[in-house]
Amino acid sequence: MTDGIEQPSEGRAGRLTANWVYGALPLALFLIGFAPFVDGILLPVYLALPVYMLHQYEEHDADRFRKSINLMLGPQARGLGNGAVWIINVVFVWFLLLAVFFAARVAPGWGVVAAYLMAINALVHIAAAIRTRQGNPGLVTAIVLFLPLSAWILAAQPASLVQHLTGAALILALHGAIAAWATRPVA
Repeated sequence: MTDGIEQPSEGRAGRLTANWVYGALPLALFLIGFAPFVDGILLPVYLALPVYMLHQYEEHDADRFRKSINLMLGPQARGLGNGAVWIINVVFVWFLLLAVFFAARVAPGWGVVAAYLMAINALVHIAAAIRTRQGNPGLVTAIVLFLPLSAWILAAQPASLVQHLTGAALILALHGAIAAWATRPVA
């Protein structure tokens, strides 16, 4: 994987992990269609998942994000394979945002976790663009969609200090774990 290009493994699982993002766009549009039926302060938390899926489509179409990260890390780092990208984006984003939405139905303050997920991701995209002095896959939706929706969630959710600190710490730990995995030296 030294050139940043990993060929998908054969079989269904390989095709799924290599092409998952092409299900995100239609699913996002489908979920947005249900937004009028979501109650009051939960609406921005609900929208976090389809908005994140739109971001993922911009970011991962044609495998742009994985290739750019692996190229930036170089051949000495483990980088990200298709399976890792799928786990990060489906398990740790989609399922996390679903769990946050259902938790916010019980205690609305937990919706801030979705805001921190998007805001921290947006800040990472912006910092990378500033550092490299060029755009990166996902930068446009991070700025145009994530920052305003994060602000809306933070303004609308009656969250306690514990919920804010827990949400921010959880998302920082998640991003840190991803960075630690991707930058591990190749064995």
